[in-house]
Amino acid sequence: MACFLVPGSEGIIVTLLAKIIGKEKAERLKLRWLSTMLWGGTALLAIEHIWHGEVVPWPPFLTAMENPADTAAMIHEMITHGTLMALLVTLTWGIMVWMHSINIGRSPNASRS
Repeated sequence: MACFLVPGSEGIIVTLLAKIIGKEKAERLKLRWLSTMLWGGTALLAIEHIWHGEVVPWPPFLTAMENPADTAAMIHEMITHGTLMALLVTLTWGIMVWMHSINIGRSPNASRS
């Protein structure tokens, strides 16, 4: 229904954070990776929901908001599925950054102290 709004919201926050802290620090933290993963997942989920008729181009845009009973189910889905998806994407990004830092440490060009 609207689970894609949660990773999309995190994508907005990460994109704004990257702009606030500056390009150099954002690059060091690999925030672009996280942003790309979040926006890509959000786009795919939005397309899937459009395909199934859950998102439409006229207000209220989310068909679940037309009926109060469906709205409650939509909010539950956002809290459960959307949050889980956002957490899994963020966890995957964290593992990628950790593995990248290990790989950089093993690089022959890395300075040994």
